[in-house]
Amino acid sequence: MATSIGTDPKLLSISPPIHKSSTSTICRCKLSVGFPCKWSLSSLYSRVDLRHTLSQHPSQRYPRKLAVQAETTDSLTYKEAGVDIDAGSELVKRIAKMAPGIGGFGGLFPLGDSYLVAGTDGVGTKLKLAFETGIHDTIGIDLVAMSVNDIVTSGAKPLFFLDYFATSILNVDLAEKVIKGIVDGCKQADCALLGGETAEMPDFYSKGEYDISGFAVGIVKKDSVIDGKSIAPGDVLIGLPSSGVHSNGFSLVRRVLARSSLSLKDQLPGGAVTLGEALMAPTIIYVKQVLEIIAKGGVKGIAHITGGGFTDNIPRVFPKGLGAAIFKDSWPIPPLFSWIQKVGNIEDAEMRRTFNMGIGMVLVVSPEASRRILQDPDTPAYCIGEVVEGEGVRYT
Repeated sequence: MATSIGTDPKLLSISPPIHKSSTSTICRCKLSVGFPCKWSLSSLYSRVDLRHTLSQHPSQRYPRKLAVQAETTDSLTYKEAGVDIDAGSELVKRIAKMAPGIGGFGGLFPLGDSYLVAGTDGVGTKLKLAFETGIHDTIGIDLVAMSVNDIVTSGAKPLFFLDYFATSILNVDLAEKVIKGIVDGCKQADCALLGGETAEMPDFYSKGEYDISGFAVGIVKKDSVIDGKSIAPGDVLIGLPSSGVHSNGFSLVRRVLARSSLSLKDQLPGGAVTLGEALMAPTIIYVKQVLEIIAKGGVKGIAHITGGGFTDNIPRVFPKGLGAAIFKDSWPIPPLFSWIQKVGNIEDAEMRRTFNMGIGMVLVVSPEASRRILQDPDTPAYCIGEVVEGEGVRYT
């Protein structure tokens, strides 16, 4: 690792490798005075998020065309597709015992009269579809979105973003496309791309594949933090529409694709684009829209709808004893989700716990604020439910 000391770009603390390693990393950073630097270093180890490890051999991917078999009528689930949400929740509980205070969408660090709010994430197996479709210039937008959308739930304005790009053999042209998307995402979030890391790890990833992760830091005044503590029965749930699947649930999506008779180049049934284009639509970055709504008052809690869907994410912002009543049919379900559910024969409860179902962000607001938001022609939003007594999420 290369670490800046003070403001002199020549002063760097570099930890020498103990032994030669085949893992080469390149530090892409800006020092405190803004000078870029590049270092080719040897690394003793690489920490990899197992959720996002891309170790599947190309021969094991789903085919572009696969006839639907008459007997494939069993109901697909996220767990059967390889993602166990309950296991993930259990791990968070265990980590919380070692590091009390975690579990929110972003981590808060006190700094004077403010909090720094930090978040980190990847884009999961949506990368598999990027490899399949060749669409690499928007996956970076997804990466930025997953972190900045998390930290804005506390009311924080994103300050800067860092990325990590890992591959077996560096394809400079491909990496440039990915990072261009990251730059575009940072512009949408109005934050700086402060630096990043490029790691070449021979034999670790399949040929032509890569993994990415990102890290965002924002800031909010302590007296302006959105923490859900003032939420009360009768408050209103406002849903902001998503662009599609966003960046969660793709392990299940890929199982649906394997069952489908369609290829990624075929038109999405009921849609105006191809299936590949619909699935690769970049995650919406809600930062500017949400901060504008917060500035007008009345926002008490915010939930970013990612893995776990409505079922697991909305309750995260509620005080103990309160829950949500969701109004079914109160917003249009995009054709993509209808197609996924039909082909996968997926139960309603499973869909609601895996996908965003067309709502990417949920704001818990006062009744007065809800009327103002819903009457604003520049804010696409839906009244999707209300806060009720009793924990959990129910559908009415």
